[in-house]
Amino acid sequence: MTRVIHTGDTHVGYQQYNVPARRDDFLDAFRQVVRDAIADDADAVVHAGDLFHDRRPALTDIMGTLTVLEELAEADIPFLAVVGNHEAKRDAQWLDLYESLGLATRLGDEPTVVGDTAFYGLDFVPRSQREALDYDFAPHDADSAALVTHGLFQPFDYGDWDAEEVLTESSVAFDAMLLGDNHAPGKREVGDAWVTYCGSTERASASEREDRGYNIVTFDEEVRITRRGLDTRGFVFVDVELGTEEGVERVRSRVGQHDLDDAVVIVSISGDGDPVTPASVESFALDNGALVARVTDHRELSVEEQDTEITFADPDDAVTERVRDLGLSEAAHDIDETIRASKVADANVKDEVERHVRDLLSEDSDALAADADASASDCPDDTDASAGSEAENGTAVNDDGQASVEEFL
Repeated sequence: MTRVIHTGDTHVGYQQYNVPARRDDFLDAFRQVVRDAIADDADAVVHAGDLFHDRRPALTDIMGTLTVLEELAEADIPFLAVVGNHEAKRDAQWLDLYESLGLATRLGDEPTVVGDTAFYGLDFVPRSQREALDYDFAPHDADSAALVTHGLFQPFDYGDWDAEEVLTESSVAFDAMLLGDNHAPGKREVGDAWVTYCGSTERASASEREDRGYNIVTFDEEVRITRRGLDTRGFVFVDVELGTEEGVERVRSRVGQHDLDDAVVIVSISGDGDPVTPASVESFALDNGALVARVTDHRELSVEEQDTEITFADPDDAVTERVRDLGLSEAAHDIDETIRASKVADANVKDEVERHVRDLLSEDSDALAADADASASDCPDDTDASAGSEAENGTAVNDDGQASVEEFL
């Protein structure tokens, strides 16, 4: 029997709402998963991609993740992982750095056997490159086998990658596919295999109302998948439908009925009634202990906008979503991150972009060409797939060469 914790979409380094405490929350949630694994004496922690929120995490995020993985290593519990679309780099991956330190195993087409189960990995692959995949995996002699990968798969909603096709064409008969990318947990039986999402470990969007958690997967005579929750930052969702002549006082009254201490408060207004200034409601929530408050008045949106469930609970969500819809190349996404990320001082942005463009063009004259086949993928900036999803922002391809620590940092 092999019992593993299946997690993913930890998005370490995401400073949601530009609040430092939220950045800490994402690392804390990952730490909870690891400590649960240690307390339960799990056989392994299996991470299905998007360990980091983006491909250029800050040094504090790199070191914070390092300390968490060191705890796991000290307990002699292996960390098996693949690369997700958010963290994918064009060359060596951050996961390679942790592997070089003996803290992680980057799964691939060779089996990594834990107990009596063989684990394989497939990093996130852009849709434009999937037709070239042959799903050729090395054989194993374990009792069970699992494929860990990252992407939006059918038969789940909004899937653009067919899990049945992967299972049918693979040279190995898998008993399970352990997936990341969709922040909502779920499981389906496809042929003789279980296909399951673990969900994200922190709420990365105002649309993610359900409690966060991870999967516990047991490989024995059959595959058993159970769910465990995490104690994460409280989110208070307040949906207010105003009647005629009702206004801001009604909204404040509804918000005030909740415990707001250190919570992220998301208020949604619909119905009739008087105009409501979002700032007045947000100030009320903050004065009553909220960490963050965001208000969306759906009455101010057009019918078309309401149909697509647009929300401005996090303005960064809307900006990031629009940028990703443009189908930019990976290099162009890098430049966008430089301009909008807080890691580069405003005074240095121009010089940094100029240097980056010069380096890119010296390597590849077509580096800034748009990706004509950019496709949708679930993303933490707005994981409600009905509202749209991010264009693919890179490919995770193994590099045969060895990367130095300087190349990472």
